[in-house]
Amino acid sequence: MKMVRAIIRPDKEAEVASALAKANFPALTKWDVLGRGKQQGVQVGGQVYDELSKSMVLVVVEDDQVDSVRQTIEDAAFTSHPGDGKIFVTSVDSAHTIRTGQAGI
Repeated sequence: MKMVRAIIRPDKEAEVASALAKANFPALTKWDVLGRGKQQGVQVGGQVYDELSKSMVLVVVEDDQVDSVRQTIEDAAFTSHPGDGKIFVTSVDSAHTIRTGQAGI
């Protein structure tokens, strides 16, 4: 199993969630986060904003589904402007459903 974490623009959160559901990946976790990328924030006039609002979307999938999820997120989150976000993929050793105790996703 793999965990796909995407840090995206907040205004793209609903579009990404909808695209994932249409691609048959309805289960996800999302929350609001603050951060910055390589550009270290933005400057508007004399004011520097070094922590920008972003959304994090987390999806756990089988190994062979990672490319599909990644491409779905990229397509839905793309604006062609700096700050579109990042996608991180990490291994998941195990997952268990609390209600049933069943292992797996």
